[in-house]
Amino acid sequence: MISHYDVVVIGSGAGGGTLTYALAMAGKKVLLLERGDFLPRTKDTWDPKVVSTEGRYQTTEKWYMPDGTPFHPIIHYWVGGNTKFYGAALLRLREGDFGEVRHVDGVSPAWPISYAEFEPYYTRAEHLYHAHGKHGEDPTDPPASQEYPHPPVSHEPRIAQLDADLRKLGHNPFHLPLGLMIDEQNPRKSKCIRCNTCDAFACVVQAKSDAHVVCVEPALDTGNVTLITGAKVRRLETNPSGRVVTKVVVERNGEIEEYAAPIVVVSAGALNSAAILLRSASDRHPNGLANSSGLVGRNYICHQNSTFLAISQEPNPSIYPKTLALSDFYFASEDWEYPMGFIQMLGKSNVEDLRYETRLEGMLEDMTLEDMALHSLDFWLQSEDLPDPENRVTVNREGEIVLHYRMNNVVGARPELQGARPRQPVCGRRQLLLVGRRGQPLADDHRQRAAGGRPSGRTTSISFEF
Repeated sequence: MISHYDVVVIGSGAGGGTLTYALAMAGKKVLLLERGDFLPRTKDTWDPKVVSTEGRYQTTEKWYMPDGTPFHPIIHYWVGGNTKFYGAALLRLREGDFGEVRHVDGVSPAWPISYAEFEPYYTRAEHLYHAHGKHGEDPTDPPASQEYPHPPVSHEPRIAQLDADLRKLGHNPFHLPLGLMIDEQNPRKSKCIRCNTCDAFACVVQAKSDAHVVCVEPALDTGNVTLITGAKVRRLETNPSGRVVTKVVVERNGEIEEYAAPIVVVSAGALNSAAILLRSASDRHPNGLANSSGLVGRNYICHQNSTFLAISQEPNPSIYPKTLALSDFYFASEDWEYPMGFIQMLGKSNVEDLRYETRLEGMLEDMTLEDMALHSLDFWLQSEDLPDPENRVTVNREGEIVLHYRMNNVVGARPELQGARPRQPVCGRRQLLLVGRRGQPLADDHRQRAAGGRPSGRTTSISFEF
């Protein structure tokens, strides 16, 4: 084991794992601390009942609401972090996102850096993560110095028909950029088998470009990286001046361990990184480390996310339908003066997914869950929430995470469009959209957070003709 480290990296997900790879390839000696373990390579990670209904691979730790009410966050602590169960969509922020953007509830302020400064790193990441796509297909696509390293993942027939239908309506669907190790021209040698358990599942054959497979394993192979799993970072300690981190204090197997390096990188995710810095309060830093501004943990944002479950008159036998996206409503338009958001397909719903939504069964007459799964088209709708200093992460006396969050910009996320009328009551975390592909759709959308949040109030509708 390496005894001297140039850098300690806390967290092995998209940020920490990628940075560790770059440092290892540059010859730096890295200590990578991960609170989770290696995810077992078992078929259970492809089992919808185990993954969705039981939530076996999510953390069991409790976070708290401001009133002390506990809840279980939908988060994964494994080598590779949340990317082990991510959907593999690899989208760049649009150039306009880096400037000031006006929304219904206020303004998203401009970044202090530009898209042009980020662009070379987007290109490097797309190549490292085996991205499939085609720049310029989407009218909102920002400038790119290089094409994606691999062509877009093809649409299956039902999704190709949806693509054609949207184009007839004047929309501009495009192939969703995906991080998959798939070779459709040579399927016999393709690592990816294009299965129906990819989106929100771990990949047993390790063909999804997650941080563990793409970054951590190659970094370990260099011999420059020491990985310690089961290592929960409790706090960082500094020298008397408070300007240099001298110890990384870790809880592991019920014991306290300490590590050090000239550079310490905190890349444990938005919430846990803030929690580590807040738990590192000292006489020199009474409000937490690096928090003289009081902004650590504040301005927490998580998007307004919704899922549409569309029941089509035509069957959807697609195995992997998550290949289509639409940005026509991403910025302000003639129809609506504010940005609405982004639409993409999801992985195919299965019976277990629908059974998880306990109120779905029996909702539609003469249609079983099996019928609904066969005919479903699944959409992910993502809109922006706005930075608010009162939306924040704090820690309680035990150092546990307390999440303060009040939804905002909700009206901007779901402006009411014409041509849709209420049909069915709210379906738990999913929204039910009943459509005839060539006819007039019937829609119901009650806005709420995709992570099981509470309904936000007024019901509005978004609809397309398919």
